[in-house]
Amino acid sequence: MGCMFSLPEERRAAAERAPTARETSFIEKMRKTGRNIVVFYGSQTGTAEEFANRLSKDAQRYGMKGMAADPEEYDMSELSRLTEMDNSLAIFCVATYGEGDPTDNAQDFYDWLQEGDADLDGVNFAVFALGNKTYEHYNAMGKYVDKRLEDLGAKRVFDLGMGDDDGNLEEDFVSWREQFWPAMCEHFGVEATGEESSIRQYELKVHDDLNMNKVYSGEMGRLKSFENQKPPFDAKNPFLAPVTVNRKLNKGGDRHLMHLELDISGSKIRYESGDHVAVYPINDTAIVNKLGAVLGVDLDTVISLNNLDEESNKKHPFPCPTTYRTALTHYLDITHPPRTNVLYELAQYASDPKDQENMRKMASSSPEGKALYQSFVLDASRNILAILEDTPSLRPPTDHLCELLPRLQARYYSIASSSKVHPNSIHICAVVVEYRTSTDRTNQGVATNWLKHKMPTANGHKSTVPMYVRKSQFRLPFKASNPVLMIGPGTGIAPFMGFIQERGWLKEQGKEVGETVLYYGCRHKNEDYLYQEELEEFEKMGVLTKLNVAYSRDTAEKVYVQHLLKNNKEELWNQVHTNSAHIYICGDARNMARDVQAAFHEIAEEFGGLTHTQATDYVKKLMTKGRYSQDVWS
Repeated sequence: MGCMFSLPEERRAAAERAPTARETSFIEKMRKTGRNIVVFYGSQTGTAEEFANRLSKDAQRYGMKGMAADPEEYDMSELSRLTEMDNSLAIFCVATYGEGDPTDNAQDFYDWLQEGDADLDGVNFAVFALGNKTYEHYNAMGKYVDKRLEDLGAKRVFDLGMGDDDGNLEEDFVSWREQFWPAMCEHFGVEATGEESSIRQYELKVHDDLNMNKVYSGEMGRLKSFENQKPPFDAKNPFLAPVTVNRKLNKGGDRHLMHLELDISGSKIRYESGDHVAVYPINDTAIVNKLGAVLGVDLDTVISLNNLDEESNKKHPFPCPTTYRTALTHYLDITHPPRTNVLYELAQYASDPKDQENMRKMASSSPEGKALYQSFVLDASRNILAILEDTPSLRPPTDHLCELLPRLQARYYSIASSSKVHPNSIHICAVVVEYRTSTDRTNQGVATNWLKHKMPTANGHKSTVPMYVRKSQFRLPFKASNPVLMIGPGTGIAPFMGFIQERGWLKEQGKEVGETVLYYGCRHKNEDYLYQEELEEFEKMGVLTKLNVAYSRDTAEKVYVQHLLKNNKEELWNQVHTNSAHIYICGDARNMARDVQAAFHEIAEEFGGLTHTQATDYVKKLMTKGRYSQDVWS
């Protein structure tokens, strides 16, 4: 920087203020730090990123050096340069999101692969895919990356791994990884160093006399961003939306279904019907306090966890400096059953050798180890607190536990309003999650129980919810005159409240609006028929052409939405085949979405005279054309 002084004054000031330019070349970074393995992750909820970190840590055991990398931060066209390094390898841990789409952070990489005419000859690669079998496009992204890299000339050094979150994703990963490394040793002619010890990624620094204005208290990105809010608002900079309405929707039954309205006035946030609102919940303070007690730690200690790898883009596992209390409340997931690597790394802190052995066993791929993890952790729904309570000899240092726990994720809800009718308000419809476990504990869904208590004014203060909007592909037809068929039982009604409001608004604007038909379902007509008054009013006004409701528990035989579809086969075929209706499905992916699709296959066979294979293709084509859209979850 010898020429620094020749810069004009104002440019010099700007240059001093500018953050150091991020290294966008992963090749240069690998060179600089002597690494030969890069693990890219396509992650929406943090799991693929976690797996990538585990694989890059593994490399050390084989005398190699790995680094986990976010494809969004690097120039992916440099993949071809991997051949410049000896024994180099690119591993991809990629999740599929939405309707077979890449995760947000892998979108650019996906576009590059699609356009790509890159020559990846001689580049070694392996892919582990993360998905969920209940979805139509199971592991589409992982399969695509695996095939496309080969098409571009790269060399697959190990078979595509398929992780299924509907089954046991953790077990799928552990099994793949146990076969992957021996194959790599053989491929590169290296041997395991036998170093099975735990390798820390971060080191603890305790701050004794830090000004509390420098300490994070729950912000996601910029310090104090909750106190002085500045648009644009997104995942790193959520908007604190005041809750203006929070009411219970159901009239009876033992569940709590709720309708919330968030005020987005002055935020410049725009949304469209069909989008998702993401909210950042916080953990139950009772669980956080119990963790503090079990770990025997002062939760208000101010700490930083600093990456031991100076070169890493990830300086801390969560915003630091902060307190243990804030980390366990805002930043860490303490309620999901912990993954096996957490148990493995914590095992060393159990003073009872039997406990140590069991924890290591659960992390192994032996049949009895897998069975033990399945029964003790997964089937019993034990979170980290339950594991500590039921393993009295296990008392790990709080900082190591905080390093290992995954980040608490934002929760997505389908927006239940139309921005044409409610430009300054976003509506949420959700059911509170709560269940008893086999160990007689009550587990509560983090976000829904936190939302349930967000009353418009609490102790004279406005309740706020940190949120941002995520665009979706779930969209009303471009032409208002196209008929719309909506199928959404339970809280699957949410986006359709927005759709119906919007169709009503279009009608008021004098537009020619096609038929608007809803198939809704609930358990009992007089208990959990959500938005009954609104829906009946929309029908009376002619905004809803037809309102079909299935009550699954009011009759001896259960009646679901798919049964109502089968009662109207001819009419439905006519709407879809002749009148170009758009079909929308929202709600449970595991059973409902599948059964509804089967009903449409049946309709196409009976009234379209198609064979079963043709009927399946017919529905697939509707999907490709954007006329069969799903917003489903499991």
